[in-house]
Parts: sequence; structure tokens; C-alpha cells
Amino acid sequence: MALSRKRKRGALIVGGLGILGVAAGLVLYALSDTITFFYTPSDVVEKNVEPGTRMRLGGLVADGSVIRGQGEEVGFTVTDTDREIKVSYIGILPDLFREGQGVIAEGVLEPGGNFKADTVLAKHDENYMPREVADALKAKGVWKDGQPVPQGGAVQ
Repeated sequence: MALSRKRKRGALIVGGLGILGVAAGLVLYALSDTITFFYTPSDVVEKNVEPGTRMRLGGLVADGSVIRGQGEEVGFTVTDTDREIKVSYIGILPDLFREGQGVIAEGVLEPGGNFKADTVLAKHDENYMPREVADALKAKGVWKDGQPVPQGGAVQ
């Protein structure tokens, strides 16, 4: 029994969609290793993030926590006002990095709960904080510099 043109066309479309679906799945699987999730210190504890996990850690640089070591070694603490995580970094910090300001550190969570950063990002002017950090601090009821969230305030 020969297939009609309509059935051949339908089979071709279904086969093409199947191949497209498999290709999309392979691309997403390949990208899954490069996806970096954003966490606050509280998220790291609450979600039981495993040591060795690559992620972005965001919050405020805790007051009095910046310790400069030899050369370009720097240690500091990131807080979301509930929890804190110690961060170690080797490199040049952004010019606007300072205590009490928003920061995002990208790196790996080490056994013991410390965080080894290979990239540190700081806000770039007086009115900006990375959206993820601002949203996380707003969810905790704290805005920048430990001030309460402004009523109806928008993230700039």
C-alpha cells in the first residue's frame, strides 16, 4: 500500500520536529555544565549547596571583614544580613569594591563552607546594585547599606 502525498508530508514534518527536538535537547545538555546559579549566603545554607559547586554568591560586603594578604590575596565576608560566607580571592578588586556595598563573587564553594572566588563584581555607581543582589536583599527586608527597603522603591 503506497502512502499518499499528505501522509508523506506529515511523516516528514513529524520526523523533522523529532530531529529538531533531539538537537535542542543535546544543546541544553551541553550548556548545563556552563550554567552558573546565583545564591545568597542564606540560599547556600537552606538549599544545602554541595562543595565543589560553581556558582555566583551575592550580597553585601560585611563591615570590617576585608583582610588583605600578601600580594593580591584578599579575604572578605559576604552577608545577606541573616547568614555570612567567607570569601577568598586572588586578584585585583574592582575600584568600587568596599565594605557595606553590593557584590557578586563567582567561583566555587569549598568544603567547610568557604567560597573561593575567581571573579568579583562590584556596583558601578552610587545608584546601582546588581539586580540579583537587590532582589535578594529586598526579599530579606533589607536594601543597600543595611537600610530598610524604601516603600515602593524600585531597583535602578
